[in-house]
Formats: sequence, structure tokens, C-alpha cells
Amino acid sequence: MFLKGKTALITGSTSGIGLAYAKALAGEGANIVINGFGDAAAIEAERGGLEASSGAGAIYCGHDLSKPDQIEAMMAEAIAAFGGIDILINNAGVQHVAPVEDFPVDKWDLIIALNLTSAFHTTRLALPGMKARKWGRIIQTASAHSLTASPFKSAYVTAKHGIAGFTKTVALETATFGITANCISPGYVWTPLVEKQIPDTMKARGLTREQVMNDVLLASQPTKQFVTVEQVAAMALFLCGDDAAGITGTNISIDGGWTAQ
Repeated sequence: MFLKGKTALITGSTSGIGLAYAKALAGEGANIVINGFGDAAAIEAERGGLEASSGAGAIYCGHDLSKPDQIEAMMAEAIAAFGGIDILINNAGVQHVAPVEDFPVDKWDLIIALNLTSAFHTTRLALPGMKARKWGRIIQTASAHSLTASPFKSAYVTAKHGIAGFTKTVALETATFGITANCISPGYVWTPLVEKQIPDTMKARGLTREQVMNDVLLASQPTKQFVTVEQVAAMALFLCGDDAAGITGTNISIDGGWTAQ
């Protein structure tokens, strides 16, 4: 358990990739702070499971990360509970699809606030403690869309490109403090959210399940295989270890070859 005594805060971690991060880090003994929305009983069950797995502590902070004051409250609660944040994983995000001229302004503002600006706030609040302790790991869940674009996703693509640039700057500023900052950029990942989209797409396009998966969702991934949440979490776990101390300012693609094209 190489993370025993460390504390990890993962935003957007009540399901999907974020929960997989939390489980991977708890498995190595870290205290865990999870954040996100969902059914209260289900979240409590996951929190308890993380605590049992880690042999350490796990708390849930249900703050709305589109609001800076709630981010500050979450960070203060985490620091009060565990004394500091050693590993910060910014994973919270939302999506909306529309042409630029029709893109709702409120949706643009929400996507930029949650997918990009929240990472600035969590990072600025975590860094003083990391610098004082001369150790830290900052990981952003970026996306293949941090490296390439798709139509009708202007806000999401903008936010993810911004996350990639922000991460490089943080890496340079913290390079002599024992802190690393990196992006993980998945392609399409098999999550309950993705699975739930399939029936509607089948109906809307008159396609079979296999056609939706291969010709719509996986059209950009040469492997024609979904990335798994466990694969993404394994990379995050590696980045937290001593063997990854020399990796900083990078954008690591886990996208089945999407951005190689």
C-alpha cells in the first residue's frame, strides 16, 4: 500500500471514471475524498467500500463545483478531515452538443465553469500544502478532445484544450517542489452513461446495438474497443508512484489510437 498516509481528492467521483480512480487509490491505502451527485444511499455505500478497501478514511463532499465558494468549502472540509491534499484528480465534467450559433450561453458557461475553471480553483487551493510538503500529484481527466476537435462540441473542446494548457503551466511552476501535473486523455470509455445512450441512438438512427457501438461511438477509435475505467485508473495510479516522478507536463492518451490519426 504505497499511498498509505496520503490523501486523494477526486472530483466527479460518485460513478464512472472518477469512482474507478477512487477505488484504485483506496486499494493502495490512501484517504479518499469523493465528490459528485447521485443517490445518497448509493454514494454512502461506495464511501463505505472505499474506507474498507483503504483501511484509512473516506469522506463525501457533495458540493457544486460550478460555484467557486462551494469549491473552497469542499477543499477546506477535506483539509480539515485529513490535514492536507496530496493527490488531486480533477475529473468533474458535463457535456452539451449544439452548433456554435445555437449553443445556449448558460450551457457554455456551465461547461467552462465545471470542466475547466473548477480545476483552477482546486489546484490553487491544493498547491500551498503540496509545496510545503514537497510532494504532490495533480492529474486532470482531459479527453481526446484536448488534442483534437469534433463538431458541435465547442464548449467541451475549448475546456479540454484549456485543461491541457493549464496543466503544462502548473507542471512548470511546480517542477522543483516534488509535484507533478499531468493529463490523462481517454477516448470513449465504457461507463453507465455511455451505455444508456445506446438505446436512444438505436431508435433515432434506426441502427442495431452493434452498429451504434462500432459506427457511431467507436467511429474514431481504430481499435473498435471501448477504453475501460480500470485502464484509465491504472494510469492515474502509476502517475502517483515514485516511478512516475519524472513525468510532468504530459498529456497521456488512452484512446485506442483516436489521436494517432
